[in-house]
Amino acid sequence: MIALGLAVGTGLFLGSGAAISIAGPAVIVSYAIGSLIAAIIGACAGEMAVRYPVRGGFGTIAGKFLSPYAGYLTRWAYWMTTVTLAGAEVVAVGAYMAYWYPNVPLWVWVLIAGGAIFVLNLTSVKSFGVVEFFLSSIKVSAVVLFIIFGLALVFFGLPGQDATGVSNLTAHGGFMPNGLSSIWIALAVVMFSFGGIELISISAAEAKDPVRSVRSSAKAMMWRLATFYVLSLFIVVAIIPWTSAATLGKDIEGSPFVMVFTELGIPYIGGITNFILMTAALSGANAAFYAATRLLHALGHEGMAPKVLSRTSSSGIPALALTVSSLGAVVAMVMAISGVGGIFGYMMALVTVCVLVVWSMILLSYMAYKKVEGDASPFRVFGGSATAAVGLTGVIATFIAMFFAGGSMLPSISVGLGFFGLITVIYFAGVNKNISTSDDAFDEVRTVTTQVPVVDGTKQR
Repeated sequence: MIALGLAVGTGLFLGSGAAISIAGPAVIVSYAIGSLIAAIIGACAGEMAVRYPVRGGFGTIAGKFLSPYAGYLTRWAYWMTTVTLAGAEVVAVGAYMAYWYPNVPLWVWVLIAGGAIFVLNLTSVKSFGVVEFFLSSIKVSAVVLFIIFGLALVFFGLPGQDATGVSNLTAHGGFMPNGLSSIWIALAVVMFSFGGIELISISAAEAKDPVRSVRSSAKAMMWRLATFYVLSLFIVVAIIPWTSAATLGKDIEGSPFVMVFTELGIPYIGGITNFILMTAALSGANAAFYAATRLLHALGHEGMAPKVLSRTSSSGIPALALTVSSLGAVVAMVMAISGVGGIFGYMMALVTVCVLVVWSMILLSYMAYKKVEGDASPFRVFGGSATAAVGLTGVIATFIAMFFAGGSMLPSISVGLGFFGLITVIYFAGVNKNISTSDDAFDEVRTVTTQVPVVDGTKQR
């Protein structure tokens, strides 16, 4: 549920306008390519997690198969990803609220949303799970309804509405109005949407049956994301001229989804849709706060961050780690108060920089893992290392595309590289001496997984 909360949300509902402004209707191809890259990353992380369902997931695995520094870098990069994502999501809440209250400053909504989620995460984990399940259910239902009504409007029409057809896909400059390269450049925005796919692997450490859990989660997540993103973007650019949707993407002033539902002509449907999408942003922020807090708490526990961050309250909540992990929301509020424009774009770009580092480490770890373990895992990726190499190529191509996308990309790249430089200096200044290189966790799970029998070439539970 946390993975879904992170992977389906603001990137689709709000950020898609920015991707459309780059590629036009060809953004459909960009999202299809992005879905493939995300599927490879999720599958590779899943195979390693099934073999080694250890605490720390892909970060711990990177530390074993690449180097302790790689594990340290991966885990800090992921913390930065979730912290910045939390900031982006609360900014999105403000953008949605502007639909009803355009004269209220953005920072007010950022403060209210961030404060509410902070308080929620100070309560029990059970409260988090219930709220996240509820918010994610609303989000998924909204996407399903959008696809059903959208496809009906495109191909058959609705009461009082003629079928729009697909003429908008080739009107206004053609299917690729900005050229073939725009499909590639749009990946700089598109890949932000798939952050969260890697969380499939983290759940393996807590599952009673890691093989079944990861296999089912991976398949469901991959197909769900591919369906949601590709079909949703097809509907958007089929119903709305891409030039109109792109205008929304420039300043993130609204959602293409709200515009599409408004086209249905149903009274109040635009406001209802906006409310649903706002809950999606709250869901993403809630999941990001939760993940960032637990990641920082684990870093403190394992000597990769100050030990004080591993402390918990009497109710078991890592309150200090939560406070530090609120950094993204605080920075977003300060930027809003300062009058900085395009805050969501900066946050989105920084999330992309950080998650690309995480994904690179996952894929490199997988290739190193395959050299050592071969086909030891009962869940295996088709094509093995070759498939991972394709995914890594896509990740690198996305990073390069960020330099061509312009806008908020270059400043965010600078901030991201500065952060990685800082934690690298800290690592070699002494943190490396605090990190255990013991394989006890791997030895324990290896004993369990090697006892799984093989039937017809595949290990079974």
